[in-house]
Amino acid sequence: MLLKKWSKLPENLQNEKVRPYYDILRKKTFSLIVKRFFDIVFSLLFILVFSPLYLILMILVAVDSGFPIFYLQKRVTQNGKIFKVLKFRSMVTNADKLGSLVTVGDDKRVTRVGHFLRKFRLDELPQIFNVFSGDMTFVGTRPEVEKYVAAYSDEMLATLLLPAGVTSLTSILYKDEAKLLKNAADTDRTYIDEILPQKMVYNLEYLKNFSLWRDIKTVLKTVFAVLH
Repeated sequence: MLLKKWSKLPENLQNEKVRPYYDILRKKTFSLIVKRFFDIVFSLLFILVFSPLYLILMILVAVDSGFPIFYLQKRVTQNGKIFKVLKFRSMVTNADKLGSLVTVGDDKRVTRVGHFLRKFRLDELPQIFNVFSGDMTFVGTRPEVEKYVAAYSDEMLATLLLPAGVTSLTSILYKDEAKLLKNAADTDRTYIDEILPQKMVYNLEYLKNFSLWRDIKTVLKTVFAVLH
């Protein structure tokens, strides 16, 4: 979770647009340490308490659409590190090869159980293991695939100063992203040119105003949004 020295960051992050965000976060080292502590403690508790739910969901996915139960996809996190984000599989096998990397409304690749999992964001529960390992954090910019990160502007790269998050204000505001992309002629192009820049406004604002209290409020808002 701690920031590397400026000179140790990947070269593409060492640009004048990222520097202001780096300086802001550098002054909040203690808060970042506490953030990581909370990630470890609560992810471990979550895994232990909800292990029966994990088992139930694993059975549902297997019965509905077979194996594999989990879906692993390469994403980008802190400092541009590539990791494999873990989810319950909510789409048909090899869905990535059958269409866009983002999901559109009424996407035929989504399974029956997958619709249920996505509605309540249960497909993302396994990401708690990503949080425990340190590749992700509870609150932060959602991890993107390499293809979309390659389209980041210099300023957008600032979001890679911290680990990718399970949830964020952006996740709440764009929870119906699939519907926004439903009628797009070129889903990937529309996402990169229109949706991603809009989301980054909120992601960058999060870095400017990072605090543990804001993280707690975001988690509570996420729970409310899922249950609403």
